[in-house]
Amino acid sequence: MRGIVAALLLAGSLAGQPAATPPPSPWTHWGTDFSLLADGYVDGSFNNPASGFNGLRNFDVRADTAHLSMGMLTIDHGPAPVGFHLDAGFGEAFDIIHATDKAPDEMKYIQQAYVSFKPKSWHGVEVDAGEFWSSAGAEVVPTNQDWNYSRSLLFAWAIPYYHFGIRASFPVGAHFTGGVQVVQGWNNVKDNNSGKTIGLNGAYAWKKVTWTNVYYVGPEKDHTNQGMRHLYDTTVLVKPTDKIGYYVNFDYGRDKNIGAGAKQWTGIAAAARFAVGKKYAIAPRLEWFDDLDGFTTGRAQSLKEFTLTGEYQIADWLLSRLEFRNDWSNQPFFQKGNGTSRSQPTALLGMIAFFGPKK
Repeated sequence: MRGIVAALLLAGSLAGQPAATPPPSPWTHWGTDFSLLADGYVDGSFNNPASGFNGLRNFDVRADTAHLSMGMLTIDHGPAPVGFHLDAGFGEAFDIIHATDKAPDEMKYIQQAYVSFKPKSWHGVEVDAGEFWSSAGAEVVPTNQDWNYSRSLLFAWAIPYYHFGIRASFPVGAHFTGGVQVVQGWNNVKDNNSGKTIGLNGAYAWKKVTWTNVYYVGPEKDHTNQGMRHLYDTTVLVKPTDKIGYYVNFDYGRDKNIGAGAKQWTGIAAAARFAVGKKYAIAPRLEWFDDLDGFTTGRAQSLKEFTLTGEYQIADWLLSRLEFRNDWSNQPFFQKGNGTSRSQPTALLGMIAFFGPKK
C-alpha cells in the first residue's frame, strides 16, 4: 500500500514536468550514425549438388554448409546541407555484387560510398554523387531490411545491384517524389564504354500505399555504344497495419543486339509479411521469371519460385530466419548430385546481427 501511495505521489510530482528525453544512442556521434551488420546462414539442399552451390541464388549460394555471407560497417551523416554515406565490409556477398566490375579489386569492399548535398534553399532537392544502390527492385542488400532471407529471382537476375554516378531527387507536391540519374551503367564503377545510362524514377506515397516506378536506359556492351539496354521496374507496396504488409514487383528488360533483334526478360513477384506479436513474423513469396533468350541466367528458360520464411527476433540485436524455398525451371537446369533437375528445394537458417541506432 505504501508503495502504491509513493508511486502516486511521485507521478503527481512529475505530472507538470516535461517528459524526459531519451538517452543519446551510443551509435550516434557528431551527428553521424554508425552501425554494424553480420549475416550468416546454414543451408541444406535436397538436391545435394556435387559442386556445393545452389543454382540461381545470389547471396545464399552455398549448399549443405554454414557460411558467412557478409559483414558490413555503415557510416551515415545526413545532408545538412552536406552529408555522406558509406557501406564497407567483406564476405562472399560483396564478391558477387562486384563480380562484373572492372574497377580495382579494392572497390569490392565498398557497397555504397557517396556524398550528398541538400541546402535549404533547394526546397527539398537532394543530389548524391558516388556509388549507390540501384533504385530498381523491391528488395535491398542488407538482409535485415528485407522480409525473406533469400533474395528473389528478380533481385538476382532482372535488375542491377548498384550504379556509380550522380542522382537527384525532388519532391513534387505532398505525395510524389521524382528522381533523375546519370550513371556509368550496371554494376560498374569503371565504365565499359563511353556512353552513360540515364535513370528516371518516381514514387507516389499515400498513408498505406507506395507505388514506385523506375526506368533505366543506356548502352551496356563492352567497347561500344550500340545496342541500348532498357529496364522498367515497378512496385506497389501496401501496409494496411503495422503488422501486415504486402507488395507486387514487376520487371521488364530488353537488351538490343548490335544487329537485328533483342534479348528480353520479364517477371513478377508477390510477397507478404505478417507479424505475430513483437518477436515473430511469417513471410511468403511467390514469383515467376521468364528469361526468354537466356540473357541473364545463361539459358532460355521459364522459372518459378516459392519461399516461406519464419522470423524470430531473439534479441534487439539478433534476428533469426528459418526458410524453405523451392525453385522450378521448365529446363533441367539445377544440379542434383552429379546430374540435373528441374527443381531445387532448400532449407536454410539465417542469423543476422545488427548494432546501430534504432529508427
